[in-house]
Amino acid sequence: MSAFPATRMRRLRQADWSRRLVSENTLTANDLVWAVVVSDTADPTEPVAAMPGVERLGLDTLANAAKRAEMLGIPAMAIFPHIDPAKKDEKGSEAFNKDGLVPQAIRTIKEAAPNVGVICDVALDPFTTHGHDGLMQDGAILNDETVNVLIKQALVQAEAGCDVIAPSDMMDGRIGAIRDALEAHGFTDTMILSYAAKYASGFYGPYREAIGSGAVLQGDKKSYQMDPANTEEALREVALDIDEGADMVMVKPGLPYLDIVQRISETFGVPTLAFQVSGEYAMIEAAAANGWIDGNRVMMESLMAFKRAGAAGIVTYFAPRAAEILNG
Repeated sequence: MSAFPATRMRRLRQADWSRRLVSENTLTANDLVWAVVVSDTADPTEPVAAMPGVERLGLDTLANAAKRAEMLGIPAMAIFPHIDPAKKDEKGSEAFNKDGLVPQAIRTIKEAAPNVGVICDVALDPFTTHGHDGLMQDGAILNDETVNVLIKQALVQAEAGCDVIAPSDMMDGRIGAIRDALEAHGFTDTMILSYAAKYASGFYGPYREAIGSGAVLQGDKKSYQMDPANTEEALREVALDIDEGADMVMVKPGLPYLDIVQRISETFGVPTLAFQVSGEYAMIEAAAANGWIDGNRVMMESLMAFKRAGAAGIVTYFAPRAAEILNG
């Protein structure tokens, strides 16, 4: 580059048309996955106190939300269940109930909006009385025994019509085991989105309130979720999951881990998604409600940051609001 004044970086920024012309990244509704909480106790909705603007949706309301997603051009919805506490047990048995909330939610979305993809969380924390993602014995989370249950959960979801199985549990070997089970049962086209780099983060608090696991969680999840200090470990986790059959990988949380998004995207060249988690959503909404920031502007800026880091898609509670802005 020539030195100033031959080079004036501001020249390209002077007009709206020139800024648009040289923009390096583009955000569209196609980049968004709408994270929704579906509930068997909501009639028709229940507000989530820690996430202003987010509600637990009953099935009828979920159908309307699916139609809205389709209208806005949002490619997919990721569903997370909040079940009646009376249905929870230590083994998370409701997770593989063929007539349970999640299979009903899958069928509801598919009937209401056939062109909207359905992504289903695979983990036991919404279904257990101890709030952990896996089976627990004497205070320890059992890896291999949990994987066997996750296979059952994934097959129930696939049978109900789920398009993308998304294991978020962080058990070792579960991607390969689920892939083998899907193949063996004829679900060869069912995709797997692995939460490959999921960190033991403090940003999950509002989500745990939303699904009802926070109040019952015993201890923490540091024995199976990743240490926030680690980067190379994330690359190893992703490499293993791709080798086992993951079609896409996820980084969670999102904004505090943009460096991880970038490294994974550049290293592996596979579709890499980022999850703008509940704590990120809540911080933006809280600051906006106090008049400290322009909520919509910061929302859009945060979503663009994921694209800049190399994310192929963003799972976010902001999806419908962002899509409305992007669609004009």
